[in-house]
Amino acid sequence: MIYPPVAMDIACWALFACALDLLLGFTGLLSFGHAAFWGGGAYVAGLVAVHSGLPFPVAVLAGAAFAAVLAVPIGYLSVRLRGIYFAMVTLAFAQMVYFLVNQWRDLTGGENGLQGVPRELFGLDLSDSFVYYYVALPLVLAGFVAVWRIVRSPFGRVLMSIRDNTARAQALGYPVDRYKLLAFVLSACLSGLAGGLFAIGHGFASLESVYWTTSGQAVMMVVLGGIGTLWGGVLGAALVVELNDYLVTAGFEGIGIVTGTIFVLIVLVFRRGIWGTARHLLETRSGGRGASPGDRPPGGAPDGSPAPTEGVGSPV
Repeated sequence: MIYPPVAMDIACWALFACALDLLLGFTGLLSFGHAAFWGGGAYVAGLVAVHSGLPFPVAVLAGAAFAAVLAVPIGYLSVRLRGIYFAMVTLAFAQMVYFLVNQWRDLTGGENGLQGVPRELFGLDLSDSFVYYYVALPLVLAGFVAVWRIVRSPFGRVLMSIRDNTARAQALGYPVDRYKLLAFVLSACLSGLAGGLFAIGHGFASLESVYWTTSGQAVMMVVLGGIGTLWGGVLGAALVVELNDYLVTAGFEGIGIVTGTIFVLIVLVFRRGIWGTARHLLETRSGGRGASPGDRPPGGAPDGSPAPTEGVGSPV
């Protein structure tokens, strides 16, 4: 049985992982700076809820809007880079956000975080985590639908063409940098939505939410489930959150050792991730029928193996 607070955590992290996979798996850009959007959405949603008394969906949407606005200058300065250079620049921007949140103590609470975030919704009693889960679930589902619709749209097809062959996409006349920037902003907006729901659910926004390890954990969830599979991030989030909850409940302190070991083993055994490997086996048995282009792993290799993200290790 999964308790409502854990189920809500899984839903929020799953949306965060899907938002990151939109950038990593379908655009070919590895970001280590998405903690800025998850955490930024969390803090803004918390501040709006604390100081305005508006219903929590309004606060959460305000956090998502802030994440999207924040992503515009960061993305504009980052999307022209490729591979490890893009990853490091996004990480640098995220650390700047972390420093700002830590130093602006009068607003954010600094190391103590933003505490006492209320759950307001037209007088309803949302103190029960079970009630909050079902009230907040439509927002999470709306985020999943948005990601699915983006991937299945013509815009998503262009993103996949940029991921697989940037030069060819440019030759066809597509403004590659503009598409990358829009994908970056959409991914950030959905990450901010997930972060806002997470902060409202826990009643506080912590400094850890904007730290770089949060980005790393989201990347790990995507890799575990399968890059470019979209729903693999949901499976990866469920596994990581459930494992962390079990270890914490058991009083085990070396959580990083266990999760790291499992991550290495899964990457070595399942090169496409758990979801990607299972789907590949089913497609192989069925002769490859029923797979749409958006469901294939990055790179489109003949054997179905995933290709590295765009330009990894290549010059700027």
